[in-house]
Amino acid sequence: MTILVTGRGGMLATDLVSEFEGRGVTVVATSRHELDLSVPGDIAAVVASIGPSIIVNTAADTDVDGCESREAAASTVNGSAVGALATVAGEIGAHFVTLSTDYVFDGRKDGPYTENDRPNPTSAYGRSKLRGEELAGEHSTIVRTAWLAGAQGPNVVRTALRLLKGPGPVRFVDDQRGSPTFTRDLAVAIADLALERLPGLFHVTNAGAVTWFDFVQEIARQTGADPGRVEPIATADLEPPRPALRPANSVLDNVAWRAVGGTALRPYEAALSELLTELG
Repeated sequence: MTILVTGRGGMLATDLVSEFEGRGVTVVATSRHELDLSVPGDIAAVVASIGPSIIVNTAADTDVDGCESREAAASTVNGSAVGALATVAGEIGAHFVTLSTDYVFDGRKDGPYTENDRPNPTSAYGRSKLRGEELAGEHSTIVRTAWLAGAQGPNVVRTALRLLKGPGPVRFVDDQRGSPTFTRDLAVAIADLALERLPGLFHVTNAGAVTWFDFVQEIARQTGADPGRVEPIATADLEPPRPALRPANSVLDNVAWRAVGGTALRPYEAALSELLTELG
């Protein structure tokens, strides 16, 4: 068995490759230079030359604000390319897994979103990812997740650590609520779904729901910094303003994951502690 993982070098792909290799599975990971999702017409030939049994797509255009000014390009990478990967997977008999996002929801629901809730994205990024879900098709595995952090790549944990080392107040928004999710834990769940070739739509996040302000206060507490330095701010008061609308509530209920017997991901506080130790 060979598993193709797109997005080599990315935060999730790095942990996912390690997870698969730890299970004794052969992995081929491709970077953007080797498998360019901005050119969907070239995808089939590259994938067919690898001949994987399973394809896991972690590559995406995740520049949420940048997508607002280049929605067509984002829709190609996050939408059309996903459809091309799903098509070639069907042609070669491979199972296809792709990642999606909490941004497919508008954030107006009072309570966590389940897989049965109707998407209504309010940003170009969210619309492009929803298009990818639609093109992946019913035989694929779609994993929606949120607020990713990990040892590789830029993320809010690294940003918070840098700001907390400096002087003065540290301001984070207190009107966006979600579930911080850690790539090492998420990789275990994705590997389980991929190897069992379970089709369907799954929400997978670490346990717990907080605002960005709450999350950074927890980072401060766990690193011995003063949580009082972390101050709440409204999204509307951010300078400069953010081009893309963020969902005020993007907490995801992992209903389908539990239904297939998936092990609940641990509380975000425990995963955060592990990551902070790794980052030193």
